[in-house]
Parts: sequence; structure tokens; C-alpha cells
Amino acid sequence: MTTARPDLVPVPYRVVGRTEETPDTAEIVLEPVASALPPFGPGQFAMVYAFGVGDIPLSLSAIDGQRLTHTVRAVGAVSQALHGLRLGETAGVRGPLGTGWELPTEAGRDLLIVAGGLGLAPLRPLVRDVLAAPQRFGRLNILIGARTPGDLVCAHDIDVWQEAGACIQVTVDRPDGTWQGDVGVVTALLDRADFDPDNATAFVCGPEVMIRATARELAHRGLNPDRIRISLERTMHCGTGHCGHCQLGPLLLCVDGPVVTWSRSEPLLAVREL
Repeated sequence: MTTARPDLVPVPYRVVGRTEETPDTAEIVLEPVASALPPFGPGQFAMVYAFGVGDIPLSLSAIDGQRLTHTVRAVGAVSQALHGLRLGETAGVRGPLGTGWELPTEAGRDLLIVAGGLGLAPLRPLVRDVLAAPQRFGRLNILIGARTPGDLVCAHDIDVWQEAGACIQVTVDRPDGTWQGDVGVVTALLDRADFDPDNATAFVCGPEVMIRATARELAHRGLNPDRIRISLERTMHCGTGHCGHCQLGPLLLCVDGPVVTWSRSEPLLAVREL
């Protein structure tokens, strides 16, 4: 008789909170029905199972003790089922999986966080950790890009972070009649970011084309590629490195990532562009 691997068996979690972020995006808060999974770190992900439908990899958008928060956009069968969960219903969760953001240990280092679209959600636990110990770091710049003002996630958090001292800039691709902020791609905001390239670490998450453009621009401005950390979570599928869907050269991103340095991933992404 074969015994199932513990990391492949979903643990039941109950929905204890649900907030509509946008018309197709919801924040789902889960807590264990019985035993909890081991602690997650910022940047890691879980495989979240909608019973009877399937599972998908989802990064954590907040970590509060045993409670796990995921920001889910309804774009496929599984994500639609998870997006539709209501209070008291259950999902299966396994993890923690993958690599995390890994804040620098050097005191006083400037931090630059660049998010595109839903990419702000996986960066939120990182921002909260930074603001919980502001004396450890230098300047905190957060640059956010969204398709439209209505697609902006974590809007309440943005106000809180700004009040806590973070320098935040937001841009949208398509403004509406009420938008009074910047319009254009998020890389255009780098001109106004206040950081020292010789003493900074960057964290980038969003669509792959945005990640590539941002990382290349940061490297061009003198930031060491070893200190540019990106998340390639959008390519993941099984979460265990078995299906090969997320393979990038020698890397299996659900095992070796999703967070990797630009120095490690840039030559591999360049080959994929050819």
C-alpha cells in the first residue's frame, strides 16, 4: 500500500473573510479547519484546491498567524470557483511552497518595490514586514501600475503605507474621468524614485513583459542584478516540479522560484524571447 506524500495532500481551510477588490477580484481569508500548515513567508505560494474543480498556485497576499489570505482574480475554472467561495465554505490548501522575497540583512538599505496589476498582492506581506521594522531600512519606494483605476488592488493598504512613510506612486494605462494621477507604464515612474543604486534592493512582480522592462531599466541605472528579485509565479502549474509547465532553462520555478534574482533569470528569459 502506497502512502501519500504529506505535501501533496490538501489540508482543509475555511473561508472566514471575503472582500471584493474589483469586479473580478476578491480577497479570500482562510483559516485551518483543524491542523494548520507550517508557516509561510512573503513571496511563497500555496496550491489552493476548489473541491470538485481543481487546484492552482496562489501567492499569499497577507499572512496573519495561521490565517492565509489570497487575492484571486476569476480568469479560469479553478480561479472562478475560488473567487466564488463564500463565508463558511472550505478549500484545500497545501504548502508552503517555493522561494520567498528574502529581505536584505544589511541595515539602511533602500528598498524599491515595483508592482504591475495583480502583482501588488504577493508583495503586500513584504511591505508589511518592512513597515513593521522601518529602522532597519532606508528609503521605501513603492511603484504601482494598473490597467485602469478600477483594477487597482490593495487600495486601502496604499493609503496606510503612505501614512507610515512609504513613498508611493501609482500610474494607470487607461484613466477614467475621475483619475488625476499618472498615466502610462510603471517603468516611467522610476525617474522619480528616490534610491541609491549602490545601496538598494528591488522587488518586482507583475506581467512578465513588465518584469523584464523594469529589471532591465534598474540594471541600466546601476542596480546590481543580484539585488533585483523578481517573481515568475504566473508560469507555475502543479507546484511540485513534476509537470514541467514552469520550466525556465534548468529552473523549475515552482521549486527553484517563483522568486529568483535577475542575474539568474535574465539570460534564460532572453533565450525565451528569441
